Amino acid sequence: MNIEQKFLLKAKEDRNLVCFTYENKSFKDVKILKFEEGIFHTDCGIFQFEKIKKIVVLKNKF
Repeated sequence: MNIEQKFLLKAKEDRNLVCFTYENKSFKDVKILKFEEGIFHTDCGIFQFEKIKKIVVLKNKF
């Protein structure tokens, strides 16, 4: 598990919103619902971790 995955898991535990870019599309204020072996389930859809770029953990909570 790399550092980005650890930050996303911590954001999930703390219920923080995240922003990221996935296949040249920007997603803002996303809630992480579940994490399984490189796949993140969010309120906006299901994403493969390898394709996620520019991850930002926000201070806002849900």
